[in-house]
Amino acid sequence: MVRSAREALAIAGAIQAEVPRRGRPPDEGLPPESEQVLPHSLVRGTRGYIEKIVIQINGSYERGWFDACAVMIRRLLETLIIEAFEHHKLAPTIQNPAGDFLYLRDLITKTLAERSWNLSRNSKAALPRLKDIGDKSAHSRRYNAHRADIQSSIADLRVVVQELTYLAGLK
Repeated sequence: MVRSAREALAIAGAIQAEVPRRGRPPDEGLPPESEQVLPHSLVRGTRGYIEKIVIQINGSYERGWFDACAVMIRRLLETLIIEAFEHHKLAPTIQNPAGDFLYLRDLITKTLAERSWNLSRNSKAALPRLKDIGDKSAHSRRYNAHRADIQSSIADLRVVVQELTYLAGLK
C-alpha cells in the first residue's frame, strides 16, 4: 500500500520510465512469425544484410505494411543484382563514371543483357514486374500497395531471388 504522495509519485515515475523501454523493438528488429513471402532458407548463409532484408520483407508483409514490403523487395533485387555483377567481376559495367551503382531500371537492363550468365526466361520476365511494384510503392505519392499486389508477385520473386543468389555465388 502507498504511504505518501511522494511514494506514489516515485512509483508513477518508475512505471513511466519502464513503459517506453518495454514498447520498443530491439535494435536488430524482431523476427517475423512466418515466411509468407520468401523462405529464409533461400538466403540463409549468404550475407547478413541480405538475410535481414528477407526478414523485413516477411515481417512487413505479415503486419500488413505492404508498401514497406514492396520497397524491401526492390532493395533485395538491387542488392542481389549488384552481388551477381561483383561476383563475376563486372561491377564497373553497372556503375556510372563516379563509381556509383546505376538505378534499378538500368541495373535490370544490364542484367537482362549480360551474356556471361544465362538468366532464365522466367527471371527475365519477372524482373520488370517486380521492379514495377517496388517503384510504385517507393515513388508514387498516391499509390498504396495491397496484400494482393505482393501476393501476386511471390512466385516471381522466389524464382529471381534463387537464381540471383546462385549467380552471385552466394549459394
